[in-house]
Amino acid sequence: MFPNLQAEQARKGMTNTQVAEHLKLSRVAYEQKKRSGRFLVEECKRLCTLFNSEFCYLFARQSEAS
Repeated sequence: MFPNLQAEQARKGMTNTQVAEHLKLSRVAYEQKKRSGRFLVEECKRLCTLFNSEFCYLFARQSEAS
């Protein structure tokens, strides 16, 4: 899990469905990618743009986020 991704999504008040639509994915596919960390490069770029965040911040793992 990526706690900063989750935090930015909450900060923007976006649901998993809304973020999934932005990525052109199903909600289930987005949730699976959040759990597995298996985002495509283009999806990472879109998320960084959507949340106006740097990759290293947005995709920091649990132990790196503190």
